[in-house]
Amino acid sequence: MLFRSKRTSIALVGLALLGVAATVVGKALGERKMARNVVLQVRPLEVLPDPARIGHGRYLYDTRGCAECHGADGAGKTVVSEGGMHVVAPNITAGPNGTTAGYQLVDWVRTVRHGVKPNGKPVMIMPSEDYSRLTDEDTAALIAFLQQMRPVPGSKAVIEVPVPVKALYAFGVIQDASEKIDHAQPPLRPVSAAVTPEYGAYVANACIGCHGATLSGGRIPGTPPSWPAAANLTPGKGSAMTRYPTPELFMAMLHSGQRPDEIGRAHV
Repeated sequence: MLFRSKRTSIALVGLALLGVAATVVGKALGERKMARNVVLQVRPLEVLPDPARIGHGRYLYDTRGCAECHGADGAGKTVVSEGGMHVVAPNITAGPNGTTAGYQLVDWVRTVRHGVKPNGKPVMIMPSEDYSRLTDEDTAALIAFLQQMRPVPGSKAVIEVPVPVKALYAFGVIQDASEKIDHAQPPLRPVSAAVTPEYGAYVANACIGCHGATLSGGRIPGTPPSWPAAANLTPGKGSAMTRYPTPELFMAMLHSGQRPDEIGRAHV
């Protein structure tokens, strides 16, 4: 019995050491992967900064999640600060601590559409996969707006994630945007803005960063444990869409950020 107990203890210690070694190796590999160079060809895009295009770009910025992370003025802000994660979205204006003062048009396209910085490194946390399928016209409108943003002082980017997250990233369980995007796939052809499944599918591309490519929801990879799973937006068992028997209720949720059972009380 004593021999068996010792053997079990040795095995447990061995497993613990293997776990520590895997974590250390994963951390190093994750940091190396974050610093890798992504080589790709960026397709040219014409951006004409006329008032109508800039106005449409402002609409896209406000409604597609850009302002949620970078702020209404583009100055950047803290996105996550819990569970060992500290993520600050950068100032994307040309002001103090801004990241885009030296951006050429190709740099905007590379970052927004491909999830790759001008220096060839992958963007981290930013869900460029949500924007990679924008039409040329919508991409050009968004960039036209970004290019003319008033320079303001703001935040530098901060990406601090726990060691286990780096390890999961190293082994491909968690991916950055550039890994998720098919860079050779041409952009979508223009879709008429109308109440149609085709236009709805186009708009829903902005939802895949959290709800997944099939919109079936689930845990959002790399987020703190306290974050709830993204809702399943597909039909069938477990669908969150049963809460919205009418289009008006769903639109009210999108506008307010509150589910039907939360309307009239503080959102938590």
